[in-house]
Amino acid sequence: MPNWDHRLRRRARAIHRRMREIEMIVRGLVSTSHPILAHLIPIRRCNLSCKYCNEYDHVSPPVPVETLRRRVDRLAELGTSIVTISGGEPLLHPEVEEVIARIRRRGMIAGLITNGYLLTAERIQRLNRAGLDHMQISIDNVQPDGVSVKSLKVLDRKLKLLAEHALFHVNINSVVGAGMPRPQDALVVARRAVELGFSSTVGLCHDPKQPLKALSEEERRVFLEAKKLGKRSYARINRFQDNIAEGKLSYWRCRAGARYLYVCEDGLVHYCSQRRGFPAKPLEEYTRADMRRAFVLEKGCAPTCTISCVHQVSYIDFWRAPQKPLTARKPGAAGLVRPSAPPAPELVQIASPLSQPTDAS
Repeated sequence: MPNWDHRLRRRARAIHRRMREIEMIVRGLVSTSHPILAHLIPIRRCNLSCKYCNEYDHVSPPVPVETLRRRVDRLAELGTSIVTISGGEPLLHPEVEEVIARIRRRGMIAGLITNGYLLTAERIQRLNRAGLDHMQISIDNVQPDGVSVKSLKVLDRKLKLLAEHALFHVNINSVVGAGMPRPQDALVVARRAVELGFSSTVGLCHDPKQPLKALSEEERRVFLEAKKLGKRSYARINRFQDNIAEGKLSYWRCRAGARYLYVCEDGLVHYCSQRRGFPAKPLEEYTRADMRRAFVLEKGCAPTCTISCVHQVSYIDFWRAPQKPLTARKPGAAGLVRPSAPPAPELVQIASPLSQPTDAS
């Protein structure tokens, strides 16, 4: 168990972090000219191979740290509030702590999404010294299976290390839905997270062939119970998940490309991890004009989107700037038709259906 000195230091960090988060929200309400959240990919390689994931490989080298420093600096120039490091598995990058320290030195909130396998007491202390603010670990089941080995059985000792040593906020994400044979595992994971003093969220995994398939009765029961355990979470703004659970479309204004940026290992800006290729513009060339355009651009994939972080950063602007419609509906028609003025090729491509894996953000 942490000693009193560690608890006081963790509490002081939490107060300072909360003040910066309040400042972030106020700034986001006042101005729409800056990104709230950017995901930065320092390495595509991963030490695992979860069946549902399309965001990794086993061969890519780490991005040079000098290149990552320049990307962090550019995000700071754009006024970004939060930079979350993801992957691949970011802890495979030998200098990821230096990137985190750079994020903090540039006045931004620093987050990290990891599978947790590479955590040790010494590595956690390095992350503390770098100034990490938030860490998220997704745990898919209680026992490893053919879909995922990110199991509570394997990771529980890593969670104990975090409870003992981490000065940063830790969130544990459990998963319910297609491909997960034991939905009740999500509730076991969520309860363990709360028991250790972490926040808890629950993600939804859907069959790519049936993105709007409603959860089963048992899956829905587990989903609702797990959500109740997540009341303390900073990520509890997740009303869209209720629609997904019931197999319904969600109508919202996605601000990806403006309030949210996904910067891949090649330094290109994409709307999100599942829309890599759009607009695929180098970060150093990405401007506020690009963000203004993306802010009012309707994304055809939004109604079935399961990516929590994109929903959450878009909620802050739900009441303003209606977006440009992608297509027009004929009165009484069941389908969508092309408007009189053809949309840009980029818009048509964005509307095509792609798979949506479990949200890890």
